[in-house]
Amino acid sequence: MKIALMDSGFGLLAAAAAVRRLRPDADLVLSSDPDGMPWGPRTPDDLTVRALAVARAAAAHGPDALIIACNTASVHALATVRTELEPGIPVIGTVPAIKPASAGGGPVAIWATPATTGSAYQRGLIRDFAGSVAVTEVPCPGLADAVQQADEDAIDRAVAVAAALTPRDVRAVVLGCTHYELVAERIRAAVQPRGLPPVVLHGSAGAVAAQALRRLGELPTPDAPPSSLLTVVLSGRESALPDHALAYAEGRLLQAVSPARR
Repeated sequence: MKIALMDSGFGLLAAAAAVRRLRPDADLVLSSDPDGMPWGPRTPDDLTVRALAVARAAAAHGPDALIIACNTASVHALATVRTELEPGIPVIGTVPAIKPASAGGGPVAIWATPATTGSAYQRGLIRDFAGSVAVTEVPCPGLADAVQQADEDAIDRAVAVAAALTPRDVRAVVLGCTHYELVAERIRAAVQPRGLPPVVLHGSAGAVAAQALRRLGELPTPDAPPSSLLTVVLSGRESALPDHALAYAEGRLLQAVSPARR
């Protein structure tokens, strides 16, 4: 079994690591677009063109399924990618975990890129799944880029700015960009008021990994022999896993378990 994941950059690492934990025997293809980052400021049409190119680069390696491990690309390009690749390759999008976050009763904050914050897509999810729960949309300019570069100081600055916009009574934070899951503990520390119950963070990596297996009719087999391969494609070029990816536990997990194919 081979599962491909695509994103503008390292946001796919969290979902890839989730797939690896569920099925260590699955071959992985990681297709990203460092030449075109960031995708957030692009127009929807331009972003769709970039995302489709990244999807095609992944599809060239013959995966059984493709995960769009990017909230922004799922908003703007999911339908286009599905039209081109399905039914031959099932395509799984990434949806912010607003429904499970709201199930706890709130209040809830949604951290997302400026392009996603306030979008009709996100507002629709809030309307459909948050009910009467108080929801605050928090734009996080520069955070995804800082995570991509593994720039510790820039990450701290961007997290601090977003935390200052997050109400102190928030009980759950939705990580509405896949890059943010790589620095989840730093986000938790920034939004956790002293003396109050822990703030719960809701990412999407585990859910999309599980959905990919369901679409393929496969079951989680976490004890399977880790004999899989990792293929990395950067803006269409086959490569090794970039050094910056190894700044994160998810990247190190993938590198340790799977020899990178060049």
